[in-house]
Amino acid sequence: MGLKTLPFRDIEDQADNLYEAVAAMSGQARNELQEEILNKTISSHNDEEFDVFDEVEEPSPDDYIEKEKVTSVAIDKFFKGKVLWRKIKH
Repeated sequence: MGLKTLPFRDIEDQADNLYEAVAAMSGQARNELQEEILNKTISSHNDEEFDVFDEVEEPSPDDYIEKEKVTSVAIDKFFKGKVLWRKIKH
């Protein structure tokens, strides 16, 4: 599940500016990670304990399930055109 080399030409096809493209992918990866953490936290708590989010239990190594990395998911979404971003004009 490792990350492959990304050709600059493919990135330039999706965005005018390479820096903007990397920033968009980074932002999408951050959003994917936050969503994953929130979903895991909500699913691990009972309905009675929704107002307590202080403690997150550490999973045991026996329960480990390998998932695709958030950066891979974000890059894949970027190349499929599912990542939207906008420039903030000053």
